[in-house]
Amino acid sequence: MSVRRLAEDQFQPVAFSFSEENAAWADKTIQKYPAGRQQSAVIPLLMRAQEQDGWVTRAAIEKVADMLDMAYIRVLEVATFYTQFQLNPVGTRAHIQVCGTTPCMLRGSEGLMSVCKSKIHQHPFARNAEGTLSWEEVECLGACVNAPMVMIGKDTYEDLTPERLEQIIDTFEAGNGASITPGPQIDRHFSSPEGGPTTLTEEPKAKKTSAKKAVAEAATASVDAAPVPPSEAARPKSTDAETNAALKTPATAPKAAAKNVKAVEEQPSPATAALATATAKPSLTDKNRPSGIEKPAAPDDLKLISGVGPKIEGTLHDLGIFTFAQVASWKKAEREWVDGYLNFKGRIDRDDWVKQAKALAKGGEAEYIKVFGKKPR
Repeated sequence: MSVRRLAEDQFQPVAFSFSEENAAWADKTIQKYPAGRQQSAVIPLLMRAQEQDGWVTRAAIEKVADMLDMAYIRVLEVATFYTQFQLNPVGTRAHIQVCGTTPCMLRGSEGLMSVCKSKIHQHPFARNAEGTLSWEEVECLGACVNAPMVMIGKDTYEDLTPERLEQIIDTFEAGNGASITPGPQIDRHFSSPEGGPTTLTEEPKAKKTSAKKAVAEAATASVDAAPVPPSEAARPKSTDAETNAALKTPATAPKAAAKNVKAVEEQPSPATAALATATAKPSLTDKNRPSGIEKPAAPDDLKLISGVGPKIEGTLHDLGIFTFAQVASWKKAEREWVDGYLNFKGRIDRDDWVKQAKALAKGGEAEYIKVFGKKPR
C-alpha cells in the first residue's frame, strides 16, 4: 500500500467548521448510534467534511475527533487508511476518478487516463493551472458491465470513449457539470444490453394439447356428463354393445370431439390471456390519464427523479408532463395509469416519484438533499 500523508502545512487551513446545514446533519447522524458507540460515525462525518471542502484537512480531522470524543491519532488513522478520503487539495470543480481495474482496462480506460493527462495534468492528484480539475486512477468502482467509466463526486459516467470524456471534462471546467446526466453515455438503460433487451422479448406461446389426448378427454367428459340413472336397477346389465343400444357410441362422436379439439387449440391459454391483459397499455383517452400541459419555455429536468432516464423523460414529454409539480400532484389512479403505460410494474411507487417531485418542486436540489440526505441522480 502506498504511504498516505496529510498535505503540507502551506495548504492546511487554520480552522474547520461544518456549515449550518451540515452541522445539523452531523448531529442527527451521531444520534443514530447507541450510547457509547458514537465513534462509529467517524467515516460519515469525514466524508461530509470532504464533500463540503473538497478534501480532508488536518483541521477537519481534529474537529471530527472533538465531536466524537476521539484521540486525533485515531481519526487520522481512518483518514489515511481509506483511499476514498482525499488528503490533498483537489480540483474545485471536478476530481475525476478513472477506474483502472481489469474490465475497464480491457475496454479502454488507458485512453481515458491519456485524456486526463492531456487536459488536466500529466501526474495524478496534481491540479491544472487554474486549480479547478484533478484526477487519479482508482480500483473497481462497481459498474464493470458498463466499462470503461469514471466517477466524479458521487456520480458515475459509464460507457465512455476518450472523446466523450473530453466533452465531460470541458463541461465541468465551464462550471456546468450538473447539466450532464450520470450513468451510461450511450443508448443503454442502466446495465441493460446496448440497443435494448435481447432475451425474453416474446410472449410465451399457449400450450397445445395433442389431438389424440383431446379426443380421449372429450369422450371422457361426454360420459361424465351423461345423466345418472335413478337407481342401480335401471342400469343396463349387458356389456355387449351390439345387443345393448345404451352402450353404443354414435358414429359422429369422434368427429364432434375432433371439432372441439380444434376449437380448444385455437383458444389462448388462461396464462397467455392474463399476460396480454397485464402488458396492454392503458388507453390515452382513459379518464385516469394525468392532465398534460403545453411545453413551457424552461421545462424541469425530470431526469433528476430517480428512475427517470432520457427515454422515459421523452415519453413523459409526449404525454404533456414537463414539470415536477405535475408529477407531485399525481393521485393513485394517475400513478397507476402512468405505471401501466410505461409497463413499470409498480416502480413509480417503489421509487416514490411523487415524494421526489414534491421536494424538487419545493426547493430544487437543496430541498431534495434535505429530504433524502443525498443529491438527486
